[in-house]
Amino acid sequence: MFASSTEEVTDGYASACEQSWGTVPKDKSGLNETSSCVTAASSASSKQSLNEGSTSSRHGPSSGTASGDVLTLASFILGGGETFYAGTSCSSGSTNAGASVVVVVVEGRGLARGEIGMASLDLKCPELVLSQFADTGTYAKVITKIHILVPVEILMPDTASEKGKGTKLFNLITENFPGVPFTPVQRKYFNEKKGLEYIQQLCAPEFSTVVMEVQAKYYCLAAAAALLKYLEFLQNSVYVAKSLKVSFKGSEQTAMIDSASASNLELVVNNRNYRSDHTLFGVLNHTKTPGGARRLRSNILEPLVDVETINTRLDTIQELLEDEELFFGLKNAISHFLDIDQLLSVLVQIPKKETVLAEAKIAHIIQLKYTLDLVPRLRVCMLLKNRNTALLKAYRTTLEDNRLFDMILEQIKTVINYDTTYIKDSFKMRTQKCYAVRPNINKFLDIARKAYTEIVDDIAGLVNQLGEKYGLPMRTSFSTARGFFIQLKLEGLTLPEGKLPSEFIKVTKHKNNYGFTTADLMKKNSRCEEALREIFHISYVVICQLLRTIHEHIHCLYKLSDALSMLDMLLSLANACTISDYVRPEFTDTLAIKQGRHPILERIGRQQPVSNNSYISEGSNFVIITGPNMSGKSTYLKQVALCQIMAQIGSFVPAEYACFRIADQIFTRIGVDDDFETNSSTFMLEMKEISYIIHNASDKSLIIIDELGRGTSAEEGIGICHSVCEFLLGLKAFTLFATHFLELCQLESLYPNVENQHMQIQHTRSGDTGAESVVYTYLLNRGSSEERHYGLRAAEMTALPSSVIQEAKTIASKVSQQFLARHHTDPETQRQRAVYHLSTRLLQTARNSRLDPDSLRMYLKGLKKQYEAELQTAGQAVDAEEQ
Repeated sequence: MFASSTEEVTDGYASACEQSWGTVPKDKSGLNETSSCVTAASSASSKQSLNEGSTSSRHGPSSGTASGDVLTLASFILGGGETFYAGTSCSSGSTNAGASVVVVVVEGRGLARGEIGMASLDLKCPELVLSQFADTGTYAKVITKIHILVPVEILMPDTASEKGKGTKLFNLITENFPGVPFTPVQRKYFNEKKGLEYIQQLCAPEFSTVVMEVQAKYYCLAAAAALLKYLEFLQNSVYVAKSLKVSFKGSEQTAMIDSASASNLELVVNNRNYRSDHTLFGVLNHTKTPGGARRLRSNILEPLVDVETINTRLDTIQELLEDEELFFGLKNAISHFLDIDQLLSVLVQIPKKETVLAEAKIAHIIQLKYTLDLVPRLRVCMLLKNRNTALLKAYRTTLEDNRLFDMILEQIKTVINYDTTYIKDSFKMRTQKCYAVRPNINKFLDIARKAYTEIVDDIAGLVNQLGEKYGLPMRTSFSTARGFFIQLKLEGLTLPEGKLPSEFIKVTKHKNNYGFTTADLMKKNSRCEEALREIFHISYVVICQLLRTIHEHIHCLYKLSDALSMLDMLLSLANACTISDYVRPEFTDTLAIKQGRHPILERIGRQQPVSNNSYISEGSNFVIITGPNMSGKSTYLKQVALCQIMAQIGSFVPAEYACFRIADQIFTRIGVDDDFETNSSTFMLEMKEISYIIHNASDKSLIIIDELGRGTSAEEGIGICHSVCEFLLGLKAFTLFATHFLELCQLESLYPNVENQHMQIQHTRSGDTGAESVVYTYLLNRGSSEERHYGLRAAEMTALPSSVIQEAKTIASKVSQQFLARHHTDPETQRQRAVYHLSTRLLQTARNSRLDPDSLRMYLKGLKKQYEAELQTAGQAVDAEEQ
């Protein structure tokens, strides 16, 4: 009964559904071959324990004995032994092999409902991340955070899904993540006191300030208690005391981008092909390490909101671009590092039973030595010159403290040979692991290695004898799958009787290359494997003693990991600037972009995309954009949002000049597809997305809306658009609203903070046939679109009969005349609009101007002329009315 449940848990690591947020960047370092050993070994023992102890599953937890572990594990998932999941099928049909994060979510009850506690731990990175925040009834923050984490498994209290009547939060999570296994855990394991004890015991001293942050955050502490207890039994291992990095992340530290917006903007996954790198992440990702790629992805999905931190990053990128020696030196030094987070993850765990593969542990200590040997090279790059930026100075200080790095390295070298290093070649790496421990440390190890050497010599001798016996150029080869075997390459030679002698077995052939073995060689391979197992076992015992001394100084590796991932990400952002012409952004209370370009189109397009200007301020914070189909409205909207995100992660942006207001949330409403999975029509999807924006938008948000109301009749669509616009106009959020409903352009005459813009097109007429055609300029201009019937122009390009088209034009023309007759602008409104614009521009100048006195005087004169011109226009309208 229990075994099947455990299989579902472990299978989840390979079968979690790939969400629209994409996978965590895969490891490029070679650590993959050994990193999963703890989980794999413990998984088997966990299943065995479950089978042995299933009859006693209702007993409470006990400790100190193996039987106690069995009973606790059996009772851990629902006291009655019942385990269930929201679903293990993947609707997208693709698997997310990169997922490795276990997430725990708990919600307050009664008056505390809506207070959320979260804890997550990446099985490949030993950092426990805690969060606690108040969420709305839509639970937007929870769903967004889970999407960003790409979980392999989600845990919640069993009371959240009691008797099939789940809470609203439980139902939302299972709906949004149908391919991720869900595990209900007994409520008693969500114990805040136990959670605080865990953190005090496991948190490394350098991160101990987090205890002060979370000691009153009861819900995230409760989530941490359940998570750490669950992982203890899932992996059959415990974390070393004072070895974990624990951090608390509140929801106010980063901007929120919901999953629909991340998908619409193609931040990390391309909507047409999820393997494609035509995304914002693909454009900016020139990282050299898995840690750097993970950090970049995380920053794109959760941009910063602190201007000081953003400017610190921009200062660093600017220095990297100005100092070529530093740029290439750091880039070269960082490219040799392995995935330190993944290495740390296996070093800080102690198996409860020595079932872990000894060979893997030896590989980890070799990889650690290899990593520490690279630190001096990185240190030299940082110390070549005096660095000006705060970030580089801080990391230089971290690397200058060579006592800890050198201390660990010296401790390793007392046990490990000086020339032992990490090599990707399987046979050479196997030899490295075999002779990693120095001689004369353990006599039994020296004897075992001598026996192994003799067997390898015997194998080489056997192959030489066979070559002489048959007169063929044979040589000894090795592969992980076959062990030692014989390889034969025929160049100008022929085999006797056209085939290999019968004593050669398990023959493989590729062109003129043969691979085979013999019965004697297979016996020697078996003896060789036995000798190796003994070597690895004795080496493992020696290395475990070494690890106990290393654990005391493990915190310095966290500092190294942080420095490497941040430097790698900033180098990647700087590298993107060298490929395209990017500019450093500024931050004020205005969004102003001169000649901005779409970053993804710029990378994939064969020609330079058309650039456009953007300007949104508090005085004109609502921009209505009109224009024909395919004129570039959607592309422009996405371009503004992508540039905003780039600026807030600390990147330069594709423009001649760029200035942004920090956005606390970025919303998009783009696309008109039906959703068959949730049985939602186009119109229902539009309404759900708009409802989400209305309920969650704030004065500091950036809102992008494209084609709202197209899923219903024109009258209803206009009515909904008009009411939504009026609601959003009550906020100070920056809003870009693209529409085909030209009636909405009247809002400019009603509200002074509305501005009409349109995508310009040109009409050309063929000299031969006289046929008229449309040329798209993709340029944004002031005012509303003058193209009244561009839908009919598109219809003319189809096979519709000309009589139908002509009738449509006649009716549309009459409707337009009625609309224009009703359209009227009040002169008094125009005067008020002119005063409003002048006041907001003067206020903006007072806040942000850095002009010298003469330039400021010229600018103010220009404002005066503009104000007088607007008043004159209003006066002419009055005269026209009187006449």
